[in-house]
Amino acid sequence: MNPKLPYVLLVGAAAIIFILSCMLLSRGGRSPSCGSQPSVVENTGSMSQSLVFADLTPEEMSQVVRYLQGHLGVPLVDASRAKPSDNCIASVDVQVPAKAEVLRFLDGGGARPPREALAVLYFGKQAEPNITEYVVGPLPTPAYHRDVTVQKYGGKVPYHRRPTLAVEYKQIGGFLKSQVFPSAPAFMQQVMEYDGANLAVVTAAPRGFQSGDRVTWFVVFQNVSGFFVHPVGLEVLVDHSSLDISQWAVSRVFYNGQYYRDMAQLESAYVQGRVSVEKVRKAPWDGDFSSMKPRAPPAALFPVQFEPQGPRYSVRKNQVLFQGWSFAFGMSVSTGLRLFDIRHKGERVAYEISVQEALSVYGSNCPAGMSTRYMDGSFGLGRYTSPLVPGVDCPYLATYVDTHAVSDSLRPKKRKASVCIFEHNLGSPLRRHYSNLQSLYYGGLVNSALVIRSIATVGNYDYVWDFIFYQNGALEGKVQATGYPSSSFLHGDGLRYGNRLWEHTLGTIHTHFVNYKVDLDVGGVKNSLVAHDMAFEMTRAPWSPEQQIERPRLTKKVLDTEDQAAFRLQSKMPRYIYFAANSKNKWGHQRGYRIQITSFAGDHIPEASSMERAISWARYQLAVTRRKEEEPTSTSIYNQNDPWTPTVAFADFINNETITNEDLVAWITAGFLHIPHSEDIPNTVTVGNSVGFLLRPYNYYDLDPSIYSHDGVFFTSEQDFTACEINPLACLPKTASCLPNFPPFTYDGFRNM
Repeated sequence: MNPKLPYVLLVGAAAIIFILSCMLLSRGGRSPSCGSQPSVVENTGSMSQSLVFADLTPEEMSQVVRYLQGHLGVPLVDASRAKPSDNCIASVDVQVPAKAEVLRFLDGGGARPPREALAVLYFGKQAEPNITEYVVGPLPTPAYHRDVTVQKYGGKVPYHRRPTLAVEYKQIGGFLKSQVFPSAPAFMQQVMEYDGANLAVVTAAPRGFQSGDRVTWFVVFQNVSGFFVHPVGLEVLVDHSSLDISQWAVSRVFYNGQYYRDMAQLESAYVQGRVSVEKVRKAPWDGDFSSMKPRAPPAALFPVQFEPQGPRYSVRKNQVLFQGWSFAFGMSVSTGLRLFDIRHKGERVAYEISVQEALSVYGSNCPAGMSTRYMDGSFGLGRYTSPLVPGVDCPYLATYVDTHAVSDSLRPKKRKASVCIFEHNLGSPLRRHYSNLQSLYYGGLVNSALVIRSIATVGNYDYVWDFIFYQNGALEGKVQATGYPSSSFLHGDGLRYGNRLWEHTLGTIHTHFVNYKVDLDVGGVKNSLVAHDMAFEMTRAPWSPEQQIERPRLTKKVLDTEDQAAFRLQSKMPRYIYFAANSKNKWGHQRGYRIQITSFAGDHIPEASSMERAISWARYQLAVTRRKEEEPTSTSIYNQNDPWTPTVAFADFINNETITNEDLVAWITAGFLHIPHSEDIPNTVTVGNSVGFLLRPYNYYDLDPSIYSHDGVFFTSEQDFTACEINPLACLPKTASCLPNFPPFTYDGFRNM
């Protein structure tokens, strides 16, 4: 052996160690943490001004409750413990001031409108039980209250119309457990294997067939994870119209296709062997097929979005600023997420954009399913706004905002992280062009938009509510539906009403309709509604008169009245319809904002139906009316439990008034049909279940405002496109090579349930 060989090997090994060490130091060292730079945000409004729209603070809510307790002269029971025969505060929300007052304050240097609350009270302990609405103010130290019920609704609101409190459902559950189920002991033990805790019930609505009814079908399910798709075949019709709980009674019972007078009759028939029994296999606690627990182990992490130089938007209390956009936001107990004073480039384009209602109409051969028409505003799209999970419901590094509510309780409840705000790179260009003719260049702009989101979980369904702000001045309102499909017990001709999802589970056919209020103020408060479209005209070719050309031409029409501006669901609507300002752009065109609807809605319900007027907003894909303070919403929370005599009927808003050069509101309806299918197990995905609308500038600007975006990219064939000063994308290895600061994962969605 060569004596020099060990030394050679040692030197070689040392060299390899040195090289590897250098590689580890250069490659394996931690990248710097992502820093931040001053946000490029235009100052387009005052935060203090936006507070005129702000939700009530917990302190203000508590002040209102204390004031009402001390000034109404009647005892108020906490709504979480109230019997139907008690007086209680059902909800407290902000009372948004009249638009004229707000605009005097925002634009005219007028006084700030007094801050007030709207309180909804149930007076069950009165000679004539009723629902009363009070405006309470001024906040933060209330000194007055006024009854606005008659002013708003033309009369007192009957007590039977009250939305059902959580405690009433609890009381009905106790009634079923203590009185109803024990009256059929053999059936409940042998068929349902009932142990006092293994069954859950879900309400149908509305509650009966005529005004004054409060008679509700309750569907019985196995009490497991995802119980909505575990029906057991039993449904019970409960008459809970009496204010005396001891007088509640069962009106009818349904089991596996057969109707019975009550549970005692079902028990008798069962004991005599006259009941066709379909015993459902007992599901494990996790629900088995309905479990949302992943069936695969974790693998490579999904892509994560981050901001290498910090957020480019700002959130200050209830105001958001982003790339020329500014707006105020809030959360209504009944209708959920809403926006006010929406401005682009400092100019107001909309005063209010808000959700009004979410409607579902079901079909089935079971009684609850066939009679269900859910109006989710009555249950509370804001009340049931759920805490958001970072990384799934919203990007992990989004800004999360808590909201508060007084609902079903005397104490304000915090809804932790119930709104999220984030900038979203959609992964596609907002606009681009690659030129390979004449000059050679590339120009483009990434489509990065701001999103504000909330998610309402109303029973089985989860609604993802988005408002999206684009750099070209467009604004989108969108809702995506997910959650569990509602189901019936599969029997008889059930497949006429849906698809079989599991052994005994019928996924019932249903519709989704969503209504929005869009109060556009384009170039000022006074607007007109204009329709543009296309028609073919036949002409002779000037250079060859013997030849005919069919050429498209522009059609124009001003829609003068509310009747002309009410477009039924199945009617043909002009493809370009826009709010026109009383000003023109550089090219002589009326400045406008166009309404573009994305919807797959069919019929909402036959107009001959006795309850159709309660949801008559759903007749129209678009209806434009004069704005009136006495027409603030297209529906009412009281319509659900008395649709036969609706407290608010939107059809009455349309009375052929002139809408030229007036303050106008667009009421937009979007919807889709859902026929649940096997892929809705374990639950429904958002893909394909999304509808909404766009508001797009139409000759509003002299050119696309996004050309002034800081995100633009442009380079020619003659430039060094690898240089940062020419092409900002060339800087990404430097500007984006950082580690985002991901805070520890937290979630408060299971606290204080």
